[in-house]
Amino acid sequence: MLPGATIEDFSAPLFIAWQLTNRCSGRCMACCEESGPDKGWPDELTRDEAVRVAQEIVDAGIPYVAFGGGEPMGIPHVWDIFETLNKGGAALKIETDGQYIDAEAVQRLKDLRVDNAQISVDGGTPEAHARMRPGSATFEQATNALKLLAEGGIPAEWVFVPTRYNLDEAVAAYDKAVEIGCHAFVTGPLMRIGRAAFDWANMAPDADDWKRTVEALEARARVHGQDTTRLSIYPWDIESEIQQRLDSPQAMMLIVPNGRAKLLNALPFAPGDLRRQTILEAWESYKRGWRSPEVADFIKRCKTEPDLLKHANETWAVAGA
Repeated sequence: MLPGATIEDFSAPLFIAWQLTNRCSGRCMACCEESGPDKGWPDELTRDEAVRVAQEIVDAGIPYVAFGGGEPMGIPHVWDIFETLNKGGAALKIETDGQYIDAEAVQRLKDLRVDNAQISVDGGTPEAHARMRPGSATFEQATNALKLLAEGGIPAEWVFVPTRYNLDEAVAAYDKAVEIGCHAFVTGPLMRIGRAAFDWANMAPDADDWKRTVEALEARARVHGQDTTRLSIYPWDIESEIQQRLDSPQAMMLIVPNGRAKLLNALPFAPGDLRRQTILEAWESYKRGWRSPEVADFIKRCKTEPDLLKHANETWAVAGA
């Protein structure tokens, strides 16, 4: 946001993060949304409802929409949503496992305003990736999709989720991203939400090991030089981020598969409902939600009760929002 600005200064979000479905083919160990082949929500938005929301985003002048899931590219009407947004001038970001990215898909994406496409590849080898992301796109599928995107002129970003099981492959993964021609290699502290929250004791890397990995990646980036794949390391863990967001919420609204509008993926609060509200009405509920005493209390409690983050994928109402 602009320096000194608050969410109250904006009549609409600056961008939307939209989880179209909670269904995908994988059972990834660190999945933030606890997605899977049998994890689709029974009340996910229909095609007509989703296209209506997309049109409302356009009509509200919201310039940027990021899609995640689940697997957004597996939704039959995903192109209808993309094209509705594109006709209205909105830029797109896509998070996918790569299974649906072939030459034809890349050509279709080139005709849209795609700012970047992210694919998670959680290892520098097929074995490590398969262990981290069982049932998802294979290492070969994911890296080939990244290569196709890069060759097609779409900024392709390799996302690496660090755990104690794959931390030693972070530098090799970065090297592979450079070899493919990725626009960026994106990583950061493991987020204590979703499946990682429920297996935190086993999955979370030691803090010193993570620090050494960051140093090794930064050293490798200096070797690769500035005119290559950008190294992007998120600075905050999720506990720190929610404290920061309480003080300064982003002008961003998260839409989950059933149309509820949440404050943040790490928080269970969903003050808006796009089945009964317009996008702008939900935005007003979002702003009131961030100023709610119960949200502030929850975030403050997370400092000493991190297990509260296990509720991240729930959708709680917010009194007064």
